[in-house]
Amino acid sequence: MKLTKAHKLSHFYISHRLKEKLTTMEKVLLTIITALGLFPVSSHAERQYHFIYEQKNLPEARSYCRDKYTDLATIETMEDMNRLTAMANLSQMNYTDYSYRAWIGLYDDTNSWSWSLTNKSFYIKKEADFRNWSPGEPNNLNSNELCTQMYDDGFWNDKMCDDLLPSVCSNVGGSNVTFVLVTTAMTWTQAQNYCKTQYTDLASVRNQNENQIIAGLVPSGQVVWIGLFRDSWKWFDGSSSLFRYWRKKTKEPNNTQKKETCVAANFNASGQWADWNCDYRRAFICYTAVPVLSKQVVKWTLEKQSSSLDLNDPVVMEEILKQLQKKLKDSGLNGDIRLSWVKQSDGNVFHKEKNTED
Repeated sequence: MKLTKAHKLSHFYISHRLKEKLTTMEKVLLTIITALGLFPVSSHAERQYHFIYEQKNLPEARSYCRDKYTDLATIETMEDMNRLTAMANLSQMNYTDYSYRAWIGLYDDTNSWSWSLTNKSFYIKKEADFRNWSPGEPNNLNSNELCTQMYDDGFWNDKMCDDLLPSVCSNVGGSNVTFVLVTTAMTWTQAQNYCKTQYTDLASVRNQNENQIIAGLVPSGQVVWIGLFRDSWKWFDGSSSLFRYWRKKTKEPNNTQKKETCVAANFNASGQWADWNCDYRRAFICYTAVPVLSKQVVKWTLEKQSSSLDLNDPVVMEEILKQLQKKLKDSGLNGDIRLSWVKQSDGNVFHKEKNTED
């Protein structure tokens, strides 16, 4: 645990629990100047990977991993990928076609649609969930169809965000909203930026009535951007890891066989990833979350304002630890934080320091 200057200068008060031990004058302000005899012990989780060579489709593989371990493998760094590549036994991944591949825990969440306008007060009950997709949509036809366009009949389609289209912005004032057609052709991101600068945001559609109003703005035979988009690739265990290792040679993810919403690592290509149909039966990689404890000794100097206060009193030391632990957690140090005093050779924790010119 690394202590910041803010921690060192933080003030801690003796609580009312010490009333019987200390007089009013002895409820002193303790100023942390440097460090003396404190053990902060924290913990974090490390992933231990497990190759399973029994052939399963992805839903079966995930059930197996969650039953036997923690989940399908989440990968956060190139170091993780190098570990997996070194672990892979290629002789056990020979198949009729597409050999040397194993499932990992990344998937394409085709239903993770969100509105650009994120103000929750704008949506009542389930209005943020309103959808009016054309039949068969969204289909993620080109693997990267992450943005939404509206046809002149009011139905929606998922589309690649780089297409140049007109757009509809929303102008929100309290509970009132008006919609504005912008005829300049822009990418979805450009349209979003324009709408946020000139109005409130790209149009959110909360109900069928608003959908009809926006559709009435769309010129016949044209399509426009609205504010619905999706953050596509996610980890099954909910990890926020943004690490990706797609195989560039085959332009992954490419959705070449359609419905390629799962991911396999190809260990005949340094473990590089490809999107794949989840129904294939292949080897897979699970992981176990292993807690790793870390311990650090830091020293503190406590300045007391009452000469009669005994800092080696067990009640005083316990109270100081509680105050410190609360302060550390309030400062954002999460996890299993444990503090304890280190006694010196004479059995005491604190020793009086001689005065210096400093």
